[in-house]
Amino acid sequence: MTRIAVMGAAGRMGKVLIEAVHQASGVTLGAAIVSPRSSLVGADAGELAGVGQLGVCLSNSLAEVASDFDVLIDFTNPELSLANLHECARLNKAMVIGTTGLSAEQKQMLLDASQKAPVVFAPNMSVGINLLLDILHRAASVLQEGYDVEIIETHHRHKVDAPSGTALRLGEVVADAMGRNLEECAVYGRKGITGPRSATEIGFETIRAGDVVGDHTVLFASEGERIEITHKASSRMTFAKGAVRACAWLEGQTNGLYDMQDVLGLKH
Repeated sequence: MTRIAVMGAAGRMGKVLIEAVHQASGVTLGAAIVSPRSSLVGADAGELAGVGQLGVCLSNSLAEVASDFDVLIDFTNPELSLANLHECARLNKAMVIGTTGLSAEQKQMLLDASQKAPVVFAPNMSVGINLLLDILHRAASVLQEGYDVEIIETHHRHKVDAPSGTALRLGEVVADAMGRNLEECAVYGRKGITGPRSATEIGFETIRAGDVVGDHTVLFASEGERIEITHKASSRMTFAKGAVRACAWLEGQTNGLYDMQDVLGLKH
């Protein structure tokens, strides 16, 4: 039985993660961590998440609950996720990270730290999105000549990073399949007299509105036809279930950095 700890347990995603762990088989909630300043410390995590008492009290310290979990799930922010990863490596714990908005330098720090602990890192834990990545690579490999690529993403008004980590990952997959470097060909929004579109650019459009959980569309357009590949998430539970699945998969894995393609057996 894999014991899971949830970081940021009092947040929107944290509560859904607790519910997902409660619903899943083969795993159990071992710990739930909140901000050091939270007034909820000591409350039952299950009651907070609306699933009834679980006998797991909210803690404000990862080190204090080190003996209660095997894998930590973290959907917080880049700085906190990296700090927690270093702590998990020190404690010989595995980690699942769904945090987005990491810089290139922070991703390198994550890679370096993963040599001391088994880590699954993915900007989107949804099974559907990760299947879409596989489909997208095949599509982009075929649609290389004469097709313009645009990626459109929509999220709720509270999301702080743009484009979304998922949109950037979609772009990386397309660029890789087409033999391009995303850092060189990405165009983020357009305004004014931009001139004709280049043949190699991959465009990103970001929408922030209402309570949209997450919509992503990759558009391939040529003269005479358009192909749109779309994924729409209607509940955070889809991300939570993927994260819990990753926790179970990590049992017995060696130190290193993995993603959901590894978890789902989609790696080519």
